Amino acid sequence: MQLRGLLFLLVVVLMGVIAEAGKNKKDKGKKPLSDCEDWQWGPCTPNSKDCGAGTREGSCNEETKKLKCKIPCNWKKAFGADCRYKFENWGACDATTGLKARSGTLKKALYKAKCDETIQVTKPCAPKSKSKPKGKKGKGKE
Repeated sequence: MQLRGLLFLLVVVLMGVIAEAGKNKKDKGKKPLSDCEDWQWGPCTPNSKDCGAGTREGSCNEETKKLKCKIPCNWKKAFGADCRYKFENWGACDATTGLKARSGTLKKALYKAKCDETIQVTKPCAPKSKSKPKGKKGKGKE
């Protein structure tokens, strides 16, 4: 009976030691969090060209940090990659300018980015395509 109690106590202590060791492994990979709460983040700057992987620099009091970020290659340069908008449908084509327009309202500003509440974007109207007769390609008998 005493042997069973001793074995139970040994198992409980062993489980506690294993649990504590597991916590230390999880905490090793994490950096300590900063006490500062008012971080000011700059825009995402791509490593090459104008899109793809890059870095974003932030500062708070005397601390600075760099975070990895990514700019999608189809981002709208007019309002930046950190401003997310909900857009209406495209309007009708304006014959005088050859453009169609739509407006968007701000949905989300990432990293406290300075974004306009509403924006207007334009794009060229789709050209009217003429149907071409389809013929055989390649060499043929004449």
